[in-house]
Amino acid sequence: MFHSVQTIAITGGKGGVGKTNLSVNLAVELSRLGRKVVLLDADLGLANVDILLGLRAKFTIEDLLKGTCTINDLLLEGPFGMKVIPAASGTQELVQLSSLQHAGIIHAFSELEGNIDYLIIDTAAGISDTVLSFVRAAQEILLVVCNEPTSITDAYAMLKLLNTRHQINRFHVVANMVKSPQDGKDVYQKLLNVTDRFMDIALSLTGMVPSDSHLLKAVRRQKALCEVYPESAAAMAIRQIARNIDRWPTPMVPRGHTEFFVDKLVQMAANH
Repeated sequence: MFHSVQTIAITGGKGGVGKTNLSVNLAVELSRLGRKVVLLDADLGLANVDILLGLRAKFTIEDLLKGTCTINDLLLEGPFGMKVIPAASGTQELVQLSSLQHAGIIHAFSELEGNIDYLIIDTAAGISDTVLSFVRAAQEILLVVCNEPTSITDAYAMLKLLNTRHQINRFHVVANMVKSPQDGKDVYQKLLNVTDRFMDIALSLTGMVPSDSHLLKAVRRQKALCEVYPESAAAMAIRQIARNIDRWPTPMVPRGHTEFFVDKLVQMAANH
């Protein structure tokens, strides 16, 4: 029986937009809905998903590449049964992986045991080759943007690159750390203004998350916001985004399996 996996890359043109916190908490909320979720920390230079959740990684992606562990050895258990694949932190070699090594990491995904409903990829900041590899191999791209000029400019640069060079034309936007609903709509509108003029892109606003002081408290406690402050404004907004995502149509062809993710990367490595 074919089981389809929704592969979602969560990315943002620059650092500091709250991408990792959103990835972690979306994984928590989708798990709370009873879905089987694997969160991949694809920030291969500055890994921090395991730190945010207070988890201790015995193995990392570095061990996987060396062949000293399997992908199933890597899995850490997070809240509500979600699984985390940790990256190694501060390892320069991982930042400069060859396309073949990227493909190797991705290939390991086909060995994941048990059915998965969602594979969430928390990418690094910026638009490096590593980030683009992961983003292009996913089915859905969630772009995290804040209402500040550098965030909007970098998000636009990423949209343009993925659209013109890789013909990707469908993106979901989350306005993060917004001061008000209007603030969130403004972010989306600013992006729409430039994409409508220069690109053939379908941009949809998947949700907005307000600035919330509970987030820093959760980070200090090394817990997911949605687990320790589930009634906070940001947690409730993320819960709504998770529900919206859970209503996205499920891929009905094997393209939706993690193998699709693998094939895309192997193919990209071969084309290099």
